[in-house]
Parts: sequence; structure tokens; C-alpha cells
Amino acid sequence: MQKEIPYKIFLTEEELPKTWHNVRASMKELPEPFINPVTRKPCGAEDLKPVFCDELIAQELNTTDKYIPIPQGIQDFYKMFRPSPLVRAYNLEKKLDTPAKIYYKFEGQNTSGSHKLNSAAAQVYYAKQQGLTSLTTETGAGQWGTALAMACAFYGLDLKVYMVKVSAEQKPHRKAVIETYGGKVIPSPSNTTEAGRKILEENPGTGGSLGCAISEAMETAVKTPNCRYVLGSVLNHVLLHQTIIGQETKAALEKYGIEPDMIIGCAGGGSNLGGLISPFMSDRLEGKNNIHFIAVEPASCPTLTRGRYALDYGDTGRMTPLMRMYTLGCGFMPSANHAGGLRYHGMSPIISKLYHDGYIEARSVEQTKVFEAAILFARTEGTLPAPESSHAIRIAIDEALKCKETGEAKTIVFGLSGTGYFDMTAYQSYLDGTMTDYIPTDEELEKSFASLIDPEAR
Repeated sequence: MQKEIPYKIFLTEEELPKTWHNVRASMKELPEPFINPVTRKPCGAEDLKPVFCDELIAQELNTTDKYIPIPQGIQDFYKMFRPSPLVRAYNLEKKLDTPAKIYYKFEGQNTSGSHKLNSAAAQVYYAKQQGLTSLTTETGAGQWGTALAMACAFYGLDLKVYMVKVSAEQKPHRKAVIETYGGKVIPSPSNTTEAGRKILEENPGTGGSLGCAISEAMETAVKTPNCRYVLGSVLNHVLLHQTIIGQETKAALEKYGIEPDMIIGCAGGGSNLGGLISPFMSDRLEGKNNIHFIAVEPASCPTLTRGRYALDYGDTGRMTPLMRMYTLGCGFMPSANHAGGLRYHGMSPIISKLYHDGYIEARSVEQTKVFEAAILFARTEGTLPAPESSHAIRIAIDEALKCKETGEAKTIVFGLSGTGYFDMTAYQSYLDGTMTDYIPTDEELEKSFASLIDPEAR
């Protein structure tokens, strides 16, 4: 007989995962390696050394070890804000009058307000171990920049954050939080780098993008002594660190014998989704479950649903290696959608490969529908969700309403990756009725695809 399920399921500190989970070790066919754009050969460790920390490079290239130990120093850092709860959304279920059982993994219980601290703690720890003195990064909505500033303050490293200009304008208090923790914020694109000046020359008045900010941060890292670049999504090692989310979720569900029918996550660069689904996906790849995985992205930046599976640069300035991923083209300039963390032209090579091979479904949603779901969730469950996370809430609600129609009692798990307390401009826009939906035309996307290395890729 199943135990009564509490509103919140917590693990103890002793039950915290001691390893990260590497889903690539279970994949039947691996994502393609990064390609050096000059030699057109796969990147090795030496190609990545000028930009990334040594240990992170080793993790980035590790395709065989299913479990990678979490150093004790990072485990100790995690205990300041983990474990995070798995919540049964009883109030939302009641409001929807659905037989579905809805759970969400809540990652907003730290000052950064999101899951981003999981990887920030790890990346700064390794930078400190290597003897580096400063780091650079980009940030969209500001949650990654905040998380990294927190970790840098703890370990004593300097930090320069290139924040997407439109997000910096929409979320001025994020800048104050980052600076409280000692980080320096530069709205991007800026006149402080060659990449930024070139982007401004070609796109005067642009609100920027994550691709722009990445270019500026990488350029600064390469030109600054004893400095490296770190980032909060897309790359393999970032998804690896985020698997602390999925492992905790799996352990919490197993405590009560709960087997999910579907797992839903928002998808911008892929770290939150990848971290949530990784251990479940390994089981799926090994024939141990048949979970339905759904990635949700904004209709204004439809990387998976309308992008191409092609080799592309990870940044607008074309400084990164080439990656085989779903992409809208590195020159794509997304609209000023309020979900700043999802305004990225590409998608994690791991998520892209799993989607390409049919293991993940992708859906795109307009932001007005997203905020409709966010407000319903806030009024029933009591937590104000981030716009990014609310994409997953939207689809979770839609699926629960389908269950109401069919009578099926499916178990739905979604990732509540962060809180929306710095997103009140967006909420106010929705409440005032001034929020609009922008969906790029086929012509706009074709123009962006033309810049791809292989523009005919599908």
C-alpha cells in the first residue's frame, strides 16, 4: 500500500547525491564532438584550454563515466541550499479538477532564485583550485549572473558579467544583487570589446542576445591574465552539474514508489531540462521506463521546434567551436521576450541529439499563455514562478486538463527552475494587457539560417 504523500518531499543532507550523472555514458549514439572552426577537426583539450578551466574541460570531454564524483568542497557548498523539495501540487490539482497527479521540483530556494547555483558552485570551485583570480560570463535574465557572483564571493574570485541589454533594462535590481556579491555588470552588447562594437555597428539599437554576451565575455577572458570564461547552460559539463536536480527528484519519488508518466522542463540552452531528466533518460535508454519527456520553449525563440540540426557557433561573434545542435543561426536576434533565460539561438548538443533521435518532444508557447499559467500557479501554489519556469507550468497544466477530459490519472513531474520576484515588469505588462506575442516569420528564420555552415541542414 502506498504511503500518504506529503505536500513536500525532502531528502536529508545525508541523502544528497555524492556524484553527478553523465547521461552520455548511456546514449546509444553520442552527440558529435565540438569542431575547431579553423582546422575543421574535433576539438581536444588543448583547443579549449585558453577559455575553460582544466577540470571542466575533462568533464566536457568525458563520454564514458556514468557517475562523476562531486568533490567534498562542492558537497559542502551544496548543503547551504540543498536538498531542494519535490512538491505535490495538491492545490493546483484541485483548482484544475484533474485526476492527474502533479509534482514539481523547486529550485528557487536560494538567493539567485534558480537552479543556476548548482553549476556556479562547481565551476568557481574548480577555478579556485586551479589558482585563477578572475572569471567572465554572460547572463540573460540575471539568475546565472547572480549565482556566479554568489559563488565568486564565497571563493574570493573577481567576476565580470555581460548581461543582455534588454534584460538589464527590464531587471535593474538584478544588477544591484550581482554587485552586492561583488560582480561587475556590463550591459551587452557594449563598447568595451571588439565583438560588442562590431555587433552594435551591424545592429544599432539592438537589445542584445545571449549570443552577443557570450562573445564579449569570451573575448575578455582570453585577453585577461589568469582569467577564464564560465557559462550557465548549453555545454556538457554544465548539464552534468545540474543532474543533482534529477537525482534528487528520482530519490524523492522512489521514497514513495512514484513512477512518473511524463517529465516537463523549460528549455533555453538546456541545462535545467537536462539536469532534471538525465537519470530518468538513462533508464529510458536502457529500457527501464517509458517516460514521456517534453521540452518547452518560447514561440519567439523556437530553437527545437523550428530550428535546424546543424553545425553552428555558440555565440554571435563566432568565437566558440562549432557545435552540432538545433539552432536558429548564431546571428538570430530574438525579440524582447520576458523569459530572458530562454532567449538563445542554440540548444545543448546533448538535448539536441536526444530530441533528434526521438527521445524528447518539443513544444513552443506564446508568452501571454505562459503568464496566464504563471498567475494561476502563483494563486494556487503560493510561489511566484520565473517566466522561464512558467513555460513548463503551461504545458503541465495543459496535460493535466487533458487528463480531466480522458479520466487518466497520469503522474506529471515538471521543473520549477526559479522564482520570478525580479520579473515584476513582465507580470505588470501581462496584468495591464500590454504584453504582446511575437513569433518570427519563416522569412526571418530563413535569413538567419543562411549564415549557417551548412544552411541546408535539417
